[in-house]
Amino acid sequence: MEYQAGQQPQPVCVVAQHFCAPYPVEITVQKKALSLSGADFTVTDSNGNVLFKVAGKVMSLHDRRLLQDAAGNPLLTMKQKTLSMHCRWEAFRGDTSDGQNFAFAAKKSSVFQLKTALDVFLAGNKDEKVCDFHVKGSYFDRSCTVYQGDRILAEMKRKHTVANVLLGKDTFVVVVQAGVDYAFIVALIIILDEINKEGTEED
Repeated sequence: MEYQAGQQPQPVCVVAQHFCAPYPVEITVQKKALSLSGADFTVTDSNGNVLFKVAGKVMSLHDRRLLQDAAGNPLLTMKQKTLSMHCRWEAFRGDTSDGQNFAFAAKKSSVFQLKTALDVFLAGNKDEKVCDFHVKGSYFDRSCTVYQGDRILAEMKRKHTVANVLLGKDTFVVVVQAGVDYAFIVALIIILDEINKEGTEED
């Protein structure tokens, strides 16, 4: 999908319209080093205000994550599909994994891969022959880019600070383009982290 100069890109809305800002949004994703549920994340804007919280479901441990807004309202439940060769995760609206609330799925582009690559399919894409979005990069360098066709939707890079190193925290800076649902981008980053963590544990 190519965009000509001066052409207004179509908005990308997956979670909710109010997460599609008319300007680029820079957000910071901070991951706690130790958590009972595997990893908890806090997402803030450029002023340090909390946008989202991501918590693990303690009862189910590693296979489920809940994306909440700043007030603690559930937005997406992300769940790993068991017995999947491609490390498939599925996202559902709200605090449920009911099929009627299915929003999207993300999985490894191939079973064996050295570089990070995820294919993302929206709920309406039933046959999943062509992905709606693609994530690629180097998770070892903690950097990745989210694409819709040839269009760049968001870019993530690791933020190196002395405090992060001392406290054992992973912090990522993500720039989300105008009109792109930044709650959706955060959900993709959480799934990406989970899939790569699984790969590290298997090595």
